[in-house]
Amino acid sequence: MRAAAEGRRPHPYRRREMRTILPVVVILCLLAGCAPTPPLALPISGTLPASASPASPLPVPEARRSLPLSPSPTSLPPAPAGPDTPPPSRDRAFTFAVTADMRLYSGPGTYDTPRYFRGACEAIAARGAAFMVSPGDVDPPGGVLWTVTRTLGTDFPWYPAVGNHEVETPEDMDWLRSYGTALAAPDGGPVRPGPPGCPTTTYAFDYGNAHFVVLNLYCDASGDAVTDGDVPDHLYQWLAADLAATDKPHIFVFGHEPAYPQPDADTGRVRHMEDSLNAHPARRDRFWNLLRERGVRAYICGHTHNYSAVQVDGVWQLDAGHARGIGDTGAPSTFILVRVDGPSVVFETYRDYVGGAYTLAYTGVLAAPFTLYLPSVMDGQ
Repeated sequence: MRAAAEGRRPHPYRRREMRTILPVVVILCLLAGCAPTPPLALPISGTLPASASPASPLPVPEARRSLPLSPSPTSLPPAPAGPDTPPPSRDRAFTFAVTADMRLYSGPGTYDTPRYFRGACEAIAARGAAFMVSPGDVDPPGGVLWTVTRTLGTDFPWYPAVGNHEVETPEDMDWLRSYGTALAAPDGGPVRPGPPGCPTTTYAFDYGNAHFVVLNLYCDASGDAVTDGDVPDHLYQWLAADLAATDKPHIFVFGHEPAYPQPDADTGRVRHMEDSLNAHPARRDRFWNLLRERGVRAYICGHTHNYSAVQVDGVWQLDAGHARGIGDTGAPSTFILVRVDGPSVVFETYRDYVGGAYTLAYTGVLAAPFTLYLPSVMDGQ
């Protein structure tokens, strides 16, 4: 019975042959270079170019329930970030978190419970991240920063992008402009300011072996709250120059609105399907071509409140959905962890299906090191 369970054992000569072959194959592969493993893909609904493919889902819990909502807290004044994150070496592994569209379901008071944004921050704290990027709709931003610093640490670096709701609120834009003037990279390095019109609400920085760009999609030469969500010439030219100047192997670009809006991966809900960056298709396509040509790993956005992950012409779009907990019951609350480890980049999507507990729901590969395939050497083969 034991022999049957273990299967056929290789002949002793074959074992010696395998020991001889394996080092040769490994050396040849390292000398010649090996192709990266392509991202996983399964069909999903939604209109996409023929080249698009989605992320790979994990089993999703069935238990979901809705809970009542409560009034919003008051906004807080800006609190300067004081990042104290040790700098990684070029190839040291690190993780960053993405949350979006939590809006007023943050800050002290009624919403300071795990059923709202605090729950996402607590789940991130339990899993670990070097910093957080929030691609828009963080109003009031002082309340969001309050929750971030009280769950993840007073020096935890947080990088917000401008969303359409901040554009509608002058005091939120004032807060973000002020906050942006004091930003530093997570390791204390410099932040490159954006173009005239939005020098503190568009910015870029490096961390480890990665380059990060946070775009204000409502910026033009005349100001930082003047477009309806677009990548006009002014912003495009700044981005093109920034991407041309980096030598980092991994690049991530953030903006509030998706280029290719998608339904929620679980509920199928649709929002902003026609009035995101696709409202200006020629400029959207020019923007996407630039991301592809510069090898951007992912464009990470929000706006729809719906989580989705699709690959279009070789570039991933990750829509982080919303992180407001039960503040939006049309789709589960979500955060994303992106793990960078040398040449490898993977993402993990966590969703709250029960009103306060986040579980791993989706994973995907944004970049992979070479995969080594070795022959099986057995008796008679």
